Amino acid sequence: MSLMTSNNEHNNSINHGTDTTQLTSVTTLLTNPMAFDTARLHPLAGLDKGVEYMDLEDEQLSTMEGSQGLIPSRGWSDDLCYGTGAVYLLGLGIGGFSGLIQGIKAIPPNASSKLQLNTILNNITKRGPFLGNSAGVLALSYNIINSSIDALRGKHDTVGSIVAGALTGAIFKSSKGLKPMGYASGLMAGACAIWCGIKNSLLG
Repeated sequence: MSLMTSNNEHNNSINHGTDTTQLTSVTTLLTNPMAFDTARLHPLAGLDKGVEYMDLEDEQLSTMEGSQGLIPSRGWSDDLCYGTGAVYLLGLGIGGFSGLIQGIKAIPPNASSKLQLNTILNNITKRGPFLGNSAGVLALSYNIINSSIDALRGKHDTVGSIVAGALTGAIFKSSKGLKPMGYASGLMAGACAIWCGIKNSLLG
């Protein structure tokens, strides 16, 4: 009996000794989160000053003369990434389709279905990556040269693009001799002229 009485007295002392201020604070925070005082946080957190949003200057579009294209661009880095990626995928697709046609034509007579599929896949994987990689290197070199010319001249126009294309073609075939360099330079310059004409007509 005396043991039960002492346990009850101990429990009553614990209940009466509970800090009601802490319970009130928790209840207030749960019902009204805005009542939380951020100044009580660690000063290194800096949350007592509120949340500040960063203003990224990289989000501003390029203001260079003539730099407005079909796709909004923030500068040479966007042109380099988007241009190279798009041309690479285009070359990969065209090369893969060309490999598909060549693979169908190269199927041996009376070949089994497994051999037919293997022949087609071999031609696709041979032509697709080759043309895609070549197109990607050309686009990467062109964008670097074109951006350098634009930075030196302070503007972007058709003349600069054609010159960049001619230089890109010459550099791409520089190890093959003067004649291949001339052909590649002329083809790249012509392709750039056609692209600039299409872009200018679409932009109006």
